[in-house]
Amino acid sequence: MNVNIWKALSIAIIVIFALSTVNMVHAAASQLATPPSITVGNWARFLAYDSDKGEIFESSEGNVVDVISDSTNTVVANITTINNAAAMAYDSDKGEIFVISLDNGTNGQKSTVAVISDGTNEVVASIPVGYTGQPEGIVYDSGKGEIFVANGDDNTVSVISDSTNAVVATVNVGSNPTCLAYDSGKGEIFVSNEAAGSVSVISDSNNQVVATVITGSAPFGLAYDSAKGEVFVADYPASAFSVISDKTNTVLTEVSIENYGAPSSNMYEMCYDSGTGNVFVNSDYSAVDIISDKNNAVTGYIEVTNTAGFATLEGEMAYDSGKGEMFIGGASSDVVYYLSDSSSPSTGSTSASASPTPTIPEFGSGALILVASAMVVVSVCAVALTVRKRQQSRQ
Repeated sequence: MNVNIWKALSIAIIVIFALSTVNMVHAAASQLATPPSITVGNWARFLAYDSDKGEIFESSEGNVVDVISDSTNTVVANITTINNAAAMAYDSDKGEIFVISLDNGTNGQKSTVAVISDGTNEVVASIPVGYTGQPEGIVYDSGKGEIFVANGDDNTVSVISDSTNAVVATVNVGSNPTCLAYDSGKGEIFVSNEAAGSVSVISDSNNQVVATVITGSAPFGLAYDSAKGEVFVADYPASAFSVISDKTNTVLTEVSIENYGAPSSNMYEMCYDSGTGNVFVNSDYSAVDIISDKNNAVTGYIEVTNTAGFATLEGEMAYDSGKGEMFIGGASSDVVYYLSDSSSPSTGSTSASASPTPTIPEFGSGALILVASAMVVVSVCAVALTVRKRQQSRQ
């Protein structure tokens, strides 16, 4: 084999290798403009979207639940009969909102779950559960007509039937269950066990834990991605998130937010936007990072502070599928922000301003094919060269 052929082959191999490493480089996330907001009467920390009425319910561990119309983006009602109203979940079958009502801490009482009718905006039932601790954990299971509530101080999850408004099961999970996500594809509930560094998977067919997934050191917020059949998990202290496959109940990847130049202190709440395939995550309550489920890359972020310099994106998020908008609680500024899907980064889009190196290299399928091709080319050439040398030695 002559020198020119070897030169051409060497250049081809270098090009193939360069192409194979493209997916190892991440572009920096771009900052979005401050979205419009709605003024509410108290700290907007917890949110739930009512798809039947086109309304967003908002509370803040106070005694008021505000009701926001998504057609006018104004508060249309106040509910003042719930003590320490906290996290909420909307029951689309019954047209009801289930709200954790926290114990005031004076008598050692367990928490209750208040049930609001969205037809009258009145409380129609009150259901005792366990000691909820951190009140982020409540989710509605549309397949079974049940509400799951994380009892953080009991290490259990209460299961409420929406037909009887009574607890029908109590499930033991890991230490300090915090947040919940319902997987409609598998009929399972994912529970982040913050103090155990794991996520419990509960089957709603028998209310039993069917898997325990080891994740980051302190998993917190969860979001179910119905398009991909994946569950996103915010790793609270690590400035990172994990992605779990609901087919295998294993972690597919762990991604550091820091690799994208986005705000990345601590990861708290998460919410899935079915309109764009984006996952929103709170970063130390100071910003919201936006993740594309196409490549698990951080494509943009929102960062808002008040005149005193304090962060104002401290609440949960709720996605309004009817309007294609993400509602974000801006607790300390007494507002709820809303971001249209048309204003969000498109899935997979990134800014080309920087290219930080990831903690864990991520290769796409195309890159792996190119690497394999390069290996085949090298192997074939090596065999050809060996044969050539043997032929020459025999002559």
